[in-house]
Amino acid sequence: MLFLDKVVWITGASSGIGEALAYQFANQGAKLIISSRKEAELQRVKQQIKSECLIIPLDITDNIAVENAVNTAIDHYGKVDILVNNSGISQRSLAIDTQEIVDRKIMEVNYFGTINITKKILPYMIKQGGGQIAVISSLVGKFGFPLRSAYAASKHALHGWFETLQIELKPENNIFITIVCPGRINTNISANALTADGSLYQQMDEGQAKGMTAEVCAQKIIKSIYRQQREVYIGGADILMVYFKRYLPSLFYWIAKRINPT
Repeated sequence: MLFLDKVVWITGASSGIGEALAYQFANQGAKLIISSRKEAELQRVKQQIKSECLIIPLDITDNIAVENAVNTAIDHYGKVDILVNNSGISQRSLAIDTQEIVDRKIMEVNYFGTINITKKILPYMIKQGGGQIAVISSLVGKFGFPLRSAYAASKHALHGWFETLQIELKPENNIFITIVCPGRINTNISANALTADGSLYQQMDEGQAKGMTAEVCAQKIIKSIYRQQREVYIGGADILMVYFKRYLPSLFYWIAKRINPT
């Protein structure tokens, strides 16, 4: 029971990694808050959870809704020990073809929405004497990748912001940040990805279908949070791309231009 009686708030909890995390945290004794835009799906997830679970439907791009959600969470539990920023949206389109409105929407959800809810919960964590923040980024938060220009940019931005925040926080704040970088995980993220005009891609990537299960990914994530790792890479052979980019950039670019991006 690694998280016994800890209050854990998971955004994007209605499917995929977020849903799997809800089950894993519940199995480890946590009290949950689960959020997403899909209330019916949140109800479905809650029915599978035996521990205490509060549903807060939420569009993280809505500033007033985020403020109200934070107030609701604090009013209900009195604290939030762990915030898991999992809400996000992906992309499947060439940079040159992608409309500006799509670029902006991806940034609004993945970057601005995430830092907004974090800023609103931080004062409560500081007041309560500590907490943890997990950010579900991506391996493409570490390198660019075809058909993911805005998505990669939004994840790169998260790394810069949260790394800076961790440095700025004082030791006595006792707040620890873990940036999680999953690779190809078998979820519906590609089906819900935006294309060049903003319509849904509605296809499962071949690489996604063959990827790690969301359940195994969630197990690795909660272990990294428990161990307070600063940055963790989760996936298969795709993790090697991080190291190729860092130490063998020529090899990285050679592979990136030839690999199937879907």
